[in-house]
Amino acid sequence: MTIIKISPPLTEDMVLNLRIGQQVLISGKIYTGRDAAHKRLVELIEKGEPLPVDFTGQIIYYVGPSPAKPGQVIGAAGPTTAGRMDTYTPKILEQGLKGMIGKGKRSQEVIESMKINKAVYFAAIGGAAALISKCIKKAEVVAYPELGPEAIYQLEVEDFPAIVVNDAYGGDLYTEGTKQYALD
Repeated sequence: MTIIKISPPLTEDMVLNLRIGQQVLISGKIYTGRDAAHKRLVELIEKGEPLPVDFTGQIIYYVGPSPAKPGQVIGAAGPTTAGRMDTYTPKILEQGLKGMIGKGKRSQEVIESMKINKAVYFAAIGGAAALISKCIKKAEVVAYPELGPEAIYQLEVEDFPAIVVNDAYGGDLYTEGTKQYALD
C-alpha cells in the first residue's frame, strides 16, 4: 500500500479519501491535548465561549510530552490512550476537528461522530516516544500552560508516521484486523 502524505488543515475530501489500514506521513502544524485540556475545551463549548484554538480542519495528537533536554525541541512524545478522550471527543469534532492521533480503540459514540463530522482517527506507534519526537521540529504552548505536559501545544511535524484506524465511513481497523485471524 502506498503511503499518503497529508498536511493539515484537512479538508472533507482529504478525509473521505482515507481508509482503515492506510499509512500516512503527516507534515505541518498539529495540536496536542489530553484529558484535562479536553475537559476545559468542552466546558467552553457548553458555555458558548470561543475556544483558544480554531480546530477547523486540524489534528489533535493525544500526547503529554516529557520535558525537552537541552538542545531538543521536545522530550519523548508517545501517544496516549485515546479512549480517555472519548467523553469529550464528539463535541470537539462538532467544532470542525478532522483528525486525532492516539493509541487504542475508540467508543462507538466517537466512531458515529466521526461518520457524522467526516473525521478520522490515526494510531501512532506506542512505545516509540523517543523516535516519534524526532518528527517534531517545533513545539509551542498555545493554551493552558498551567497544565504542564497536558497544555495544548502547537507542534510542527515532518513525516509523522501514523495509520488510519477509524475512517469517516465507520471502518475500524482493530475490528477488521481481528477478523483476519479469527478461527471459523
